[in-house]
Amino acid sequence: MGKAMHIRVIGAGVAGLTVAFECAQAGLTVELLEQHEGPGLGCSSLAGGMLAPWCEAESTEKLILDFGLESLQFWTKTIAVASQRGSLVVASARDRPELTRFARRAAGFEPIDAARIAALEPDLEGRFDGALFFPSEAHLDPRAAMAGLAARLAGFSTVTLRFGMDAAQAPESADWTIDCRGLAAQDALPDLRGVKGEMLVLATKEIVLTRPVRLLHPRQPVYIVPRGDGRFMIGATMIENEEPGRITARAMLELLNAAYCVHPAFAEAEIVETGAGVRPAFPDNLPKIRRDGRKLYVNGLYRHGFLVAPALARRVVQIILENAYFPEVMDAHPCERQSA
Repeated sequence: MGKAMHIRVIGAGVAGLTVAFECAQAGLTVELLEQHEGPGLGCSSLAGGMLAPWCEAESTEKLILDFGLESLQFWTKTIAVASQRGSLVVASARDRPELTRFARRAAGFEPIDAARIAALEPDLEGRFDGALFFPSEAHLDPRAAMAGLAARLAGFSTVTLRFGMDAAQAPESADWTIDCRGLAAQDALPDLRGVKGEMLVLATKEIVLTRPVRLLHPRQPVYIVPRGDGRFMIGATMIENEEPGRITARAMLELLNAAYCVHPAFAEAEIVETGAGVRPAFPDNLPKIRRDGRKLYVNGLYRHGFLVAPALARRVVQIILENAYFPEVMDAHPCERQSA
């Protein structure tokens, strides 16, 4: 028997971890390199963790829905770290037209009335007179999910995890290199740009929610994702700049106002964390796998990291083992062809 194929994965965010896992599952020898001292310490750690392909169909290409359905199975069955309790989309009375507009473009939902809202989430009783319920959607805690995935990887005898190491320090060459560095890959992918996302984590024992709640607003929809133990992640801002780490006063006001609109008790919640991460995106905001010989770049996950990463990882394995080609993520964008 010949020597096992050696795969080097660079980056241990959600893209790198899922690529490494799928490669290991396929029997390949995997070396995962990450410059941080542990897995999932980049922008993936600030994600909402909503696995909401039908909701996302409202504002994205069908590709995200298709990839999302694949990835939903990964997080709920293969790794089993997600809670599949569905999601709610609501709007205040003055923004009710937004709910109607959302319903025209989304899929996989049931229109529900105030009584059903109260049955699903008792603490929202009397808060909204109607909502859209997406029963098959799920959510997860990104940090717990990535820690769990890294632990699964560590259980493979064919996997080596190297944290605190730059790719330039790798001791030997690999048969294939999979670059999953996110925005750091701008040195090789010049059309990659950063889209900043800002978030808060609130803690309160006054409110219980068991599934994500999206509050629609004409300017910026906001979501609230339960994280357990009385903690809630509030997020959804999308700002076209590449400045990491700093949340703006405007974002904090909008996120807190949205939380208050969902339930006034959030006004007394403790702010236990704020964060801002810069997510990588291509001009069309769709993910890409770009090939250069035996090097693949998996990037441009935008705000859909957990929703599309497992589907991309499966395709990486097929490219390596079968020389497969996936035009939906490997063909050049029309703008790229024009510029070329």
